[in-house]
Amino acid sequence: MSSLFSTRAIARARLCAQCRRTIVSSAVLQSGHNRWSKIRHQKGAADQKKTAQRSSFAKHLALYTKLYGPDPNMNTALAGVIAAAKKAGMPKANIDLAIARGQGRSSTGASLESAILEVMLPAPEPIALVIAIESDNKQRSLKDLRFIIKKFNGNVTPTAFLFERRGRSVLRNKSNGKKVDFDDVLMQALQAGADDVVEEAGAEDENGGNDVVIWTQPNVTHQVAQKLAEELDMEIASADIIWSATSDKVAVNDEEVAKTLGAMLVAARDYPDVQAIYANAEQGSVSDEIWDEVEENLDS
Repeated sequence: MSSLFSTRAIARARLCAQCRRTIVSSAVLQSGHNRWSKIRHQKGAADQKKTAQRSSFAKHLALYTKLYGPDPNMNTALAGVIAAAKKAGMPKANIDLAIARGQGRSSTGASLESAILEVMLPAPEPIALVIAIESDNKQRSLKDLRFIIKKFNGNVTPTAFLFERRGRSVLRNKSNGKKVDFDDVLMQALQAGADDVVEEAGAEDENGGNDVVIWTQPNVTHQVAQKLAEELDMEIASADIIWSATSDKVAVNDEEVAKTLGAMLVAARDYPDVQAIYANAEQGSVSDEIWDEVEENLDS
């Protein structure tokens, strides 16, 4: 009998030891899984921010090349962006490509063609997009982008009729601390040929001034921006001919729709020939965290 109890005790001890090993192993696996998920999420967010940052640098490199020429020794605005882009780790090849685009050519010297891809993202309320590209082979670029859009269930269909072309320039105070009166900007902008002038709320710079948005007809966008920047001793933060929605924007309230839109924008923005993406969407009840991915990859 004693031997039987001893055998049962040994069996129970072995079973308990096995249970403990199983529990410990499961906990380690679960902990590792969570840690990897967190790392992957953080890496994805960092990659998206890097893509948005490089896109912003590329736009400014092309803009200042177009406005003031490709030689950084003669173009202090371009030299400043090149230095900032290098410091942020932007590859030299990408910097050279952006400067070449500002001169209307590819890195190989071929002339660039402009084109747009019109897209509709199915949703409770469909979202219209216009993707602007510049390419030395626009048929290839359009084909590649159609494939990207299809992966996110987007439809290539006419949407440009929901937008209009407008010139939009943003001027801001220089770092010399000199502030410019908004009324002065308004009067001189209208005299220079602007359609409207808006002091951008929530864009206060380190000098205490607000960015000023100049709206113009597309064909005089850069001329008006340059003229005002010189007359008012301001700097040009951006100057683009944009696609502006002509009616009320679609409020995005569904988180899954917002996530799909954000992922599609990141994928499209990562394509080298994409210059800008416009949409008739705005943040509804979705969280700021989710909407940030959308906003970072849309152009105003």
